[in-house]
Amino acid sequence: MVVRLSERRPEVSPDRLLSECVPPPRFAEVRFSTYRPDPDEPSQAAALAVLSARAETLAKPRPAPSLWSRLRGRTEVPEKPGVYLDGGFGVGKTHLLASLWHESSGPKMYCTFVELTNLVGALGLRTAVDALSTYRLICIDEFELDDPGDTMLISRLLGQLVAAGVELAATSNTLPDKLGEGRFQASDFLREIQALGANFDVRRIDGPDYRHRGLPVAPEPWTDARVEEAAAARTNASCDHFVDLHRHLAELHPSKYGALLDGVEAVGITDIRPLTDENVALRVVVLADRMYDRSLPLLASGVPLDQLFSPEMLKGGYRKKYLRALSRLISLARAA
Repeated sequence: MVVRLSERRPEVSPDRLLSECVPPPRFAEVRFSTYRPDPDEPSQAAALAVLSARAETLAKPRPAPSLWSRLRGRTEVPEKPGVYLDGGFGVGKTHLLASLWHESSGPKMYCTFVELTNLVGALGLRTAVDALSTYRLICIDEFELDDPGDTMLISRLLGQLVAAGVELAATSNTLPDKLGEGRFQASDFLREIQALGANFDVRRIDGPDYRHRGLPVAPEPWTDARVEEAAAARTNASCDHFVDLHRHLAELHPSKYGALLDGVEAVGITDIRPLTDENVALRVVVLADRMYDRSLPLLASGVPLDQLFSPEMLKGGYRKKYLRALSRLISLARAA
């Protein structure tokens, strides 16, 4: 029987949200020993050395607080409690971040920036701080500031976690002092952005940015009938009209998009149409990320996937998000 994602309304407990904060399956087995730095890019070997050294420290039990810190009632915080890997797509940032998580002792957490903001939105800031303050390490992939709300929220969250002794690691393709540019009036939040950046030892990783090679060619769209027939012939496949699906996404908190895909082994979407609404487009990006994490083949009809986002969107402040989503959706469509 074909699953209709647009008819599902998953409920996700805080415990599940936290328990799912681990590297995605495609990075489940990576380690520092499997990372191969490009000999022509010395910054890659340098980043490997920095994170390996951090992992050695984080693999040991957390040291007991000193008498002085206990007397002051404050946790001793390193000058730079976080490391921030900046670089283009495909230079190995996520491989290194996941390796740090794997080789560090717990409690620890791994999530994308979007997952972190969704988690805090679902739990509330106070509950999130209480829960995450017990962690030894929090790894944040694809760090970016999308709007003033994110900026204020994450600035407060990370500031309180650092004060509690939590160590941070993050990847991004934007330097900390450039976060938010093109998305909102970042200069109005310079203090918060600078405070975020002050937590990190920034390491640039150089190498060919795979985005410069252009998007892969989108496969020819199927017909609606073919998508519906293929979904019906597969085990545990879903099939929804594109408009029904994106309207349903608007009614769910993004933290539930992963649970929406529980038990699904392929996703069918009929009559995909070009998007012009930024809110709808960003929800589709989150769903694409959750599908990609789970390696779910995409059965698609409608416009070719490389026409999903308007030309204006692909030139705007969320360009990197949209290009990443297109690359992932095209990859999943080819897997079908």
